Amino acid sequence: MPRTYSQQFIAGLDEANPNRAGIALAHACVAGNLPAKYVAFALEVTRMTVYSWFRGGHIRHKNLLKVEAITDLIESDTAKGILPAKNTAQAKAYLEDIASVVWSTGE
Repeated sequence: MPRTYSQQFIAGLDEANPNRAGIALAHACVAGNLPAKYVAFALEVTRMTVYSWFRGGHIRHKNLLKVEAITDLIESDTAKGILPAKNTAQAKAYLEDIASVVWSTGE
């Protein structure tokens, strides 16, 4: 099972502005059971950057498009039942697949 997000973190998300891209990404990752470590890899940023976004931090425009794209994919796959990830290997494989397919095609 991937390392879960703390109850304190999840409670903070419930109080945060869901219209911010980073907060929406955090909600999607929690629902999809996707660790920030692998999300950072998929977005080609550091884990610290992802956590900053999860707390409403500024996202540069070049990263904003990626964040919005990956959030949409995670939300869609969660609705389809592909997610939540059942273990760390599945979460890692899912995000590596997104990174290799989406960013190589320029979506």
